Amino acid sequence: MRTIATVAARLNARAPALPALIALTDAARRPDARALALRLPRGAALLERTGNLDDALARLCRRRGVLLIAASGAPALYTRDLAAERAAIAAWRRRGGGFALSAAHTPRALRRAAAAGASAVLLSPVFPTASHPGAAGLGITRFRLWARQSPLPVYALGGITARSARALLSTPAVGIAGIAGVP
Repeated sequence: MRTIATVAARLNARAPALPALIALTDAARRPDARALALRLPRGAALLERTGNLDDALARLCRRRGVLLIAASGAPALYTRDLAAERAAIAAWRRRGGGFALSAAHTPRALRRAAAAGASAVLLSPVFPTASHPGAAGLGITRFRLWARQSPLPVYALGGITARSARALLSTPAVGIAGIAGVP
């Protein structure tokens, strides 16, 4: 059985300049960004969403070759306001941030992320996930269709396990993002 990292590496052959894996911190399930940064392979990204961003974490990520993406103060997560997202991405780039990540749950949101100037997008949830108990995932067929229509590189997010990750090989995803399933 392939690991998530192995599948992500195969997907990433389509866009090798981007990270293959994006690990997300989560206040309830994965709050320790430092421990997560130590587990990630070189070239992965860490999306810090718990507000525990500091210089020590930034130094650790640089030493380990992990791209640190800040959810606070950086355009890292989807907003419903295109003008606000566009302004946040422009401000981030003026401060020297090169990678702007957005999130989408619909084809319209994929287009809006591109219009805002995002570098890539998290399309979710692919499969049912603990983050949204009881909610259905997009499923592999809908994910594949929407990812093909996306004007941006797409990362698969939501409910991905070592077993379900294999189904992503039939999609245009460039990598995998997750909370629990990513190393």
